[in-house]
Amino acid sequence: MLVKKLKMIPVECIVRGYITGSGWKSYQNDGTICGITLPQGLQESEKLPEPIFTPTTKAQEGHDENISFEQVCNLIGKDLAENLRKTAIEVYEKGAEYALTKGIIVADTKFEFGIDENGTLVLGDEVLTPDSSRFWPASDYQVGRGQKSFDKQYLRDWIKSTGYNPEAGAPIPEDVITTTSNKYKEAFEMLTGKKFE
Repeated sequence: MLVKKLKMIPVECIVRGYITGSGWKSYQNDGTICGITLPQGLQESEKLPEPIFTPTTKAQEGHDENISFEQVCNLIGKDLAENLRKTAIEVYEKGAEYALTKGIIVADTKFEFGIDENGTLVLGDEVLTPDSSRFWPASDYQVGRGQKSFDKQYLRDWIKSTGYNPEAGAPIPEDVITTTSNKYKEAFEMLTGKKFE
């Protein structure tokens, strides 16, 4: 495996192509996501007119917090922030376009970037996986409701519905682990055309 040492940029680069999750909640409140005003009348899970860049802090502890593009500029400089936004959206668009040919909608995703020893911007973490993205089956997609998914949303929903506290140390039931794993495997097989072994 080839690796490269990077100075990581302290920003989670989230690109949204569809309105869902926390973005949908924010939009319902004030018509925006991370300070970006969106058209009126959008429905849950609707495709956005164009992908949007909605960065967050990269928290060392606790949850990441939404920040505006202007805050990213203040944090890392305008030129790097603009390159980060442009590159993240381009990678998302390319990946989402490919996934759609395989029957998967990539609703949104998260990237992390770093700078190498030559000052070049480099993707520095997992890219377009079910752990960093929302993957929806295109065959079941319908605007106006939540979607079935191939990602960790199933596990998130289980945790929320049961009140599970990971800090309490109780194990996650085997059937929940198996179902989550099977969703990841199905996405892999659809995207690659290969059997997961």
